[in-house]
Parts: sequence; structure tokens; C-alpha cells
Amino acid sequence: MPAVSLCLFLLPLHATASILSGWVESPGYPRGYPPDSSLNWSRCAPPGHVVALTLTHLDVEDSDGCEHDALEIFADGNQIDVLCGEKSFKDLDSMVNPMLLSSAKGCLSLSFHSDYSNTKRHTGFRGFYTLQDFDECEEDPDNGCTQFCHNYIGGYQCSCRPGYYLDTDEHTCTVSCTEDLSGSLRGVVSSPSWPHPYAEHARCSYTLSVEDHLQLLLHFTGDFDVEQRADGRCVDALTVETSAGTLGPFCGSVAPPSPLHTKAHHARVVFSADGQGSNKGFTLRYSVTPKTCPGIVTSKSTMTPQQTEYHHGDTVTVTCDPGSVLDTGDDAYKSSCQRTGEWSPVQHCEPVNCGQPDISDEVLKLVDKNPNTLFLDEIQFECESKYYKLEWDEKYICEASGKWTSVNGQQSFPKCIEVCGIPEEAPSSSGRIMGGRAAKLEEIPWQLLTKYPRRGGASLINDRWALTAAHVVDGYEESPITFFGGLIDALKGKEDEKDTVVMKTKKIIIHPNYVKGILGNERTNYDNDIALIRMSSRVKLGPTVLPVCLPDVDGGLKEQQVGGVSGWGAKETKDKTKINEKSQFLRYTEVTRLEQKKCEDTPSLPNNKRMVFTENMLCAGSDGKDSCRGDSGGPLFYPRLSSGNQKNRAHRLVGIVSWGSPCEVGNDSTKGYYTKVEKYLDWIMETMKREDQGEEQGGK
Repeated sequence: MPAVSLCLFLLPLHATASILSGWVESPGYPRGYPPDSSLNWSRCAPPGHVVALTLTHLDVEDSDGCEHDALEIFADGNQIDVLCGEKSFKDLDSMVNPMLLSSAKGCLSLSFHSDYSNTKRHTGFRGFYTLQDFDECEEDPDNGCTQFCHNYIGGYQCSCRPGYYLDTDEHTCTVSCTEDLSGSLRGVVSSPSWPHPYAEHARCSYTLSVEDHLQLLLHFTGDFDVEQRADGRCVDALTVETSAGTLGPFCGSVAPPSPLHTKAHHARVVFSADGQGSNKGFTLRYSVTPKTCPGIVTSKSTMTPQQTEYHHGDTVTVTCDPGSVLDTGDDAYKSSCQRTGEWSPVQHCEPVNCGQPDISDEVLKLVDKNPNTLFLDEIQFECESKYYKLEWDEKYICEASGKWTSVNGQQSFPKCIEVCGIPEEAPSSSGRIMGGRAAKLEEIPWQLLTKYPRRGGASLINDRWALTAAHVVDGYEESPITFFGGLIDALKGKEDEKDTVVMKTKKIIIHPNYVKGILGNERTNYDNDIALIRMSSRVKLGPTVLPVCLPDVDGGLKEQQVGGVSGWGAKETKDKTKINEKSQFLRYTEVTRLEQKKCEDTPSLPNNKRMVFTENMLCAGSDGKDSCRGDSGGPLFYPRLSSGNQKNRAHRLVGIVSWGSPCEVGNDSTKGYYTKVEKYLDWIMETMKREDQGEEQGGK
């Protein structure tokens, strides 16, 4: 049998009474409901009413949890009961019917269903519904009426005691205490019913307004008694609202200070009270006085002269506090007190802004890439890599002068100084250049090589400059020369080689006392055989390219001390029978500085002339170990590589390969002559400083 459904609709309240009540029954009642039947019924109440249902009969197949046939009852969308089985009217009326009510303006709904499993006929259910008035005054404690509540069919109404009126919310009883007193120069304002306890739910507003060159003064008189909680917070409150701000809230038993200067010509006295308490309230007199200007023109400044009050016509000098400045760049200006109690002109003192640091050093970086730059903000620097160290490690502070200054008073920024003389690869033994030991890639990272126009070496002393022998570059000062770093195999020294660092010279500066233009066997004097090389761009430092340290004054190689010398110059053949013109690989050996007397015993040239030895030179050699042809310009450094030095012991450039006795197989008396670097420290430092400053100024 198909399911049976019943739909009923709510008609307006003004319909006939029979429509507002009626019966609701299960399908087939009282003959019995069929299997698979259903009923959905709902009634909704208009405002001020409820829907009530009285069940008079219930006979529905009983089952555990009413899982087969069931009558479900809902009030306002929430299930309130599920019924099945058979119950008498007495049981229904005592246990079920009292619950069958909707809320005010709510709905009551029924849902009945049966399945196919009925073994006997059940008559179903029947109930009578009615639309009833809801008494808000008795049954709704939140009806909102603060004094009297009057119920009527379909609603309710609030009313007030004599002397009160119903507020716009139509629930709150209050008193009329709003008054516009504009134009009055003096008068009295009191809480409602003063001196008797003020009315509950009071919302009072008194408007005071006078000419704009006057200010209102409030004088509290008599008792002050406004309800306050034990924790000091206001239950009821008095406030004074002005264009300059709000004064208060005031409450308790202590009156505000009198007179209360509003500093305004327009004010609104507002008093509010809740629905409880028996406090007396307040009374005040208001009067006027000429306006005075405030004791500050703008923040972050001081005024001269300083007075307790400033009147119309007074003029002051406004000076910004240290660390603040005007938009104009000045730190002071004059301002006058106007009749309206305002200063004019008004300029604002803003914090000094030091701006982003102007860093010219490419490897110097800020720890914080986007720092704050206002007065007293701090910055700190770091170097781009571990191959540099800060000249000094200090914080800089934005000073009142608008300049970044270190905590020790430095205004110039620190420099990143190259870490020098500390190779990352520590060698374990040495050999002689002529047939000696080949260097590893990172053992002598300051060693440079040039192939043209003359094969020779050089030593990197920072990321811009290198040192070589003057005779290596003599005649080619105006021509760019290519130097290679980061390699040990000379055949791999190509500009397109992946790991090779290629350096182009920008300027070559030969020592002014070196005699130029004498080549080969014609030269007998290599005094001042030293040249500075400035590279065209900054050399990218890394484990294979690092500078060597310069020596300290009087810090060169001492007699009988052992140093290291390296280069790609001539070496012995494997069978030690002759000398090759050049070595493919970078080699190094140990040499001992010889005493002065041995150095003065210089070799003779084919023309029977002897070489000149000067105090600007030193000589070194040891058991046939020496530099040779092609090593010119390369480094003599201390300590030697095989001295067991740790990584924190820096190597220093004590000499530059210059000239020597002939490289001959079996010649154990060979000795090499080196330019003594410590003699030229002033010239080196002054020349580099002059050239670097010239480039910076030219760049600007």
C-alpha cells in the first residue's frame, strides 16, 4: 500500500478560531494504519503565541527503541520524544502532554512512520492542537521591562512610574535629563533627582558651548556619590567629552579636582546609571576663562621660555630634542599662542634618519640586510666570506648628527681585511725546485704565474694587488699583462679554464729607483727590483687563491733561518744530468738565508763584471737548492711549508726572486738573490693607498 502523507499549513492569526485548533491523526485512524505509511505534520506560532498538543490516544506497534513504528515529536526543530506501544490517556496526560509545547513564535512538529512488520492491527494515535497566548510578563524573565510589564493576547507592553518615560527601546524606563545649555557662560548641572538618589537607567547629556577663545571650567560642589565597584571600576559613570579628549570616567565618593579645566569651548557632560543602587549623584557649577595654550607645541621638543601658562600673544622658541629634526632640516622655530588656545605655526620634530649605510667596499655587508635607520637604531657589519676579517668588530649607532658612529666613536665604516698567509692545504714535506717536490693546489695559494711577455711569478698580497720583480714587467708598464692564479699546472693556465683565476693588470708601478731598460748580461745591479701590480678588478678569493702576508718591519728572514721558495722555473731532469728551461708544475723547496759575507761574494758575468749586492737584497740557498730561471718575481716566504706550522700561523712574503748564480747540475754552491720586502713596506703601503684613493675619487 503506498505511503500516506498529510500536510497542514498555518493560516494568519486573524483567521477563524477553528483554524487555530484541530485534530491530528495517524493514517487510517481509528481503523488502523497500514504498513509503510508516514505522516509529517507541523504548526508554527505567530509572535506572542505557542503551539500546544494534547495526545488523547496512542496505540503503535511496540519495539525496542521504537525501531519499527514510531511517533517522533519535535519542538523548535529539536526532538523532545519518541513514542510507541500503547498508553492510556491518563499516562499520556501526566507524562507526555506537558512537554508538547513550542516556544513563543516557535513550531511543533510530528513525524510518524510504520514498517511492513505489523503482526496485528494497531489503531495509531490522535491528538488535539491549539494556538495559545504566551504570557511574556510571567513566563519570560528576560522580557526587558525595567519597571512594569502588561501582557495581552499575542504580546506585552512595558510602562513606567510617574516621573519616568519609556526610552526608544520601549523597555527601559528612564528620566529626561538631556539639555542643551549652549551660550550660557555659567550655570549648574546635576544628576537627576539631586539631592535625592538618582534615577535608575539614567542616560543624561548636558551640552555646554561658548565662544572659541574661552574654555569651560567645571567646579564640583557638595557631595559626590556615584556607584563604584569594590575593585575601583565604575558601575555608574560621569564623563566629560571635549575636542581635546575625554575626561573621566569619574565615580566613587571623591569628586574630580576642581576646577576641572576642559581646555575646550565645547563640552558634553554625560552621566549614565544602571538599574540598581541608591547613590546620591553629583552637582557642579560651570564657568569660563580665556583659553591658554598647552605646555607643549609638538612632541620630541622643548619650549623656551618655559611657563606654567601661555596666553594669547605669547611666543616661544621650539627646539627639537636631540635625535629629532624638522622637515626643513632645522632644529628650532618660533610659534605663537593663538586666541583659540592653539599654537601656530606647528612643525613636527621627526626622528633623525641616518639612511642606509653607503658601503663602497664590495665585500663588506650588513648583518641585517634591511636595518632600521632612525635615531639610536643599531647596525653591524660582516664580511662576505671567511677569507676576510673585519678591521674592527663594532656596532654602529644612528647618532643625533644623522651619521652612523661606532660605539668607540668611529664614523668611517670598518674594512674587510683579507686573511693572509694561511693556506687550507698543509704540506708534509718539501723538495727542491730543480727536480724538487710539486706543490698541491692549495699549498701556495698566493703564487701567481705570467707567461707573456716574460715567464715569471708574482705574489698576491690582497684582493687587488700583487708584488713581483721589476725586471719581469720592465718595459710593459703600459700594456695589460695576464696573471693566473689557482693553478699548479702551467699548461692549464688558460683564460677559459674552469678553475683558473684570470687576472688582468690595470696598472704596473715599478719602484722609482729601479734602473730600467738594461737586460741580460748587461745588467750588473738589480737593486730595487720590485714592482706593484694593480689588477683591473677585485680578485675572488677562495681556497686556491689567497694573499700572502707582508712582513713586519725588521720581521724578514734572519740569517740561518729556513724559508720556502716556489715557482715554475727551470729544474733538473729526472736523471739529473741537465737543467730544463721550465717546469710544467709549480714546485717549492727550502732555502736558508746566508750570512752577509757569503752574499757579498757575488758571481761574475761573462764580461768579467761582478754583480752588485746591496742592503735591499738578501741571498739564500742550501745544498744546491735554489730558485732558477723562470722563477723571477715569485715568493720567498717564511715559515717554510714543511716547518710543521699550523693553520693559524701566517706565511709572510720576505723576499722576491730577483737574480742568482747560474743554475748548474752538481753546483752545490748556488745561491739566489732576493729583493728584501721589509725594506719597501712604506713604499708599498703608500703607493697602494694613493692609487686606491685615486680610483675611489675617480669613481665618485
